[in-house]
Amino acid sequence: MKRLVRIITLSAFLITTHHALFADEGMWIPMLLNKNIDRMQQLGCKLSAEEIYSINRSSLKDAVVQFGRGCTGEVVSPKGLLLTNHHCGFGIIQRHSSLEHDYLTDGFWAASMDQELPNPGLTVTFLVRMEDVTSRVLEGVPGNLQENERDMRIRKNIRSITKKETEGTHYNASVIPYFNGNQYFLYVTEVFKDIRFVGAPPSGIGKFGGDTDNWMWPRHTGDFSVFRIYADSNNLPAEYSASNVPYKPKHYFPVSLGGYDEGDFALLFGNPGSTREYLPSYAVEMIAFKENPVKIGLRQKRLDIIGYSMDTSRLVRIQYASKYAGIANYWKKMIGETRGIKKADGVAKKQKAEQEFQQWASSRENEGKGYAEILPLFEKLYQELYPGDMATIYLREAGMAPEIFNLTTDAQELIRIAGEDTVSDETVQAAKESLLRSARGFYKNYQPQIDQMITNEMLQQMQDHMEQKYLPDIFGTIAKNYHGDIGSYTFNLFASSQFTDSTRFYRFMRKFNRKSARKLADDPAYLLGKSILEKYREEVVPSGRAVTSRIDSLQRVYLQAQMEMQPASQFYPDANSTMRVCFGKIEGFKPADAVDYRCYTTTQGILEKEDSSIYDYAVDQRLNELIASADYGRYADADGTMHVAFTSTIHSTGGNSGAPVLNGKGELIGINFDRNWEGTMSDLIYDPDQCRNIVLDIRYLLFILDHYAGEKWLINEMDIRK
Repeated sequence: MKRLVRIITLSAFLITTHHALFADEGMWIPMLLNKNIDRMQQLGCKLSAEEIYSINRSSLKDAVVQFGRGCTGEVVSPKGLLLTNHHCGFGIIQRHSSLEHDYLTDGFWAASMDQELPNPGLTVTFLVRMEDVTSRVLEGVPGNLQENERDMRIRKNIRSITKKETEGTHYNASVIPYFNGNQYFLYVTEVFKDIRFVGAPPSGIGKFGGDTDNWMWPRHTGDFSVFRIYADSNNLPAEYSASNVPYKPKHYFPVSLGGYDEGDFALLFGNPGSTREYLPSYAVEMIAFKENPVKIGLRQKRLDIIGYSMDTSRLVRIQYASKYAGIANYWKKMIGETRGIKKADGVAKKQKAEQEFQQWASSRENEGKGYAEILPLFEKLYQELYPGDMATIYLREAGMAPEIFNLTTDAQELIRIAGEDTVSDETVQAAKESLLRSARGFYKNYQPQIDQMITNEMLQQMQDHMEQKYLPDIFGTIAKNYHGDIGSYTFNLFASSQFTDSTRFYRFMRKFNRKSARKLADDPAYLLGKSILEKYREEVVPSGRAVTSRIDSLQRVYLQAQMEMQPASQFYPDANSTMRVCFGKIEGFKPADAVDYRCYTTTQGILEKEDSSIYDYAVDQRLNELIASADYGRYADADGTMHVAFTSTIHSTGGNSGAPVLNGKGELIGINFDRNWEGTMSDLIYDPDQCRNIVLDIRYLLFILDHYAGEKWLINEMDIRK
């Protein structure tokens, strides 16, 4: 076993000699593109590696941002104009919406910069530079250390590196592990905090097809929203101020009207969130056929409850649109992921590769390295992990699903400090105000009747399906006081809790003092949330941490061994929300027998899908008239049609939503917004025949801005090229 945990520090050789299994597979580190550029140029790229990523001159990277915490955006004008997806801006659009100003349904368009809306808390992040700091991170970290000691030394080294790199600057810095901790990169970033909402089409365009079409092809969704970055008078990041001015970017993307042909080169520059391409078969099987079905079932029940309520009330539709979309997004993704892995026989393919690995690891030349022990140990560890893993899923997907759980969690800090004599009254008052701010945002979009139904259903699922030892203690109370009747317990909770009714909550908080904190701590909704959190944090997570730590350590050795086995192959690092370059070609696909999808859709498909009786397929009258007139002007394709979306073989994942898709000259031809359902397993296994990313054609975006919204002042800001 000691031989197995002996880690050989990997040099940059691991990345710079890395070759994808398939030509279009991979999420590549921008600063190392000189090793990919020949292949990119063979496919049609006209740019040099330096033009894509540089720290000495403006380059494509300087027009790409991480939008908020989970999307990508691109700068398209010298005045900081920013494009991203409609679904990336959806929460912001929803927060600005009301019954009087329903921007979700009607859209919003600023007629001038004075009308652009501020968004406290929204940020965009530019990458300034990156650097391989593996040797600095692993300094004083020998390969025979125990995992906890190794982690402690690495964290200490990282703190030292980030402090040194940012001292005396306004930049942020982070050190990110690659290849399961075999390599580390420093990312220096610049964060802008004054981001204003410029415009978005109505949901009938920006979310056309809704959750029915989500993860599907063909798509006809105008999935975009428009923002602007503001800076101080020195073009530096600043908090919101009326005196701030539009940001002047180092680079912004020119916009192409030239279109594309099938087979053309395409490049995506974004911030992909998470992939796990190098997991063993035991992990893939557990995710696809054990974890996903449980998560899918639990989310389906929540969606049924919320969806029914949204269909009966316009107010509820506004309040719950973003929540519903958030639940549905990965519900549908998991369905497609499991189907894709089953169809591709992904587990069997992993097992075949593992047989070859085992033969290599057991060979005479590899005796003494401990590699032959890896796969049997993986099998044992995943068996140990499974019970706690299922408990974690139920606690998170069911126990933490009630909305009221979030507000009771926010109340924990106030209750804690109110009971400490050493804490000043001013500190208690500040905590009270913080909770009230959370409550105002919470109750704005809250319907207790919906939450009661969800709470009842989720607790019932936990009671019926969780192992007894993992059930939170609150179920003992339900058994004792309610004879195990979840419905009676839930009814009483929502009828009596201070948290479940805004009037009761605010009345209580107006009289709140240190003594009344005890009453809040005894509130039934608070006790439910506390019980779930205690079971999760104090028992389930710690018990699973030891196993996952051993799996993580083993995964690092396993990846190292695979690279040693295939020295001539390239291995791209898994996505981890850092900037990557992905490339491929514009291409359709064949998802099933006798089904052959072309690579683009047109506005004709919008009219074919139109159904005014279904919210997601209702077509705005003005858009209907524009499509009927077929007057697309300069935004039409060479064949006279208006293209809406297209697909390419680019390897993409979450986090790349809103990312720019560029042609070989570095011109913007589209905005990435989705993947096809058949290819959602690409986070675990990439299939070149089925995996496609879905891109909004930039010409449709311009058409909507110009002909539909009349936002010519925004069109005139951009560098639009034939």
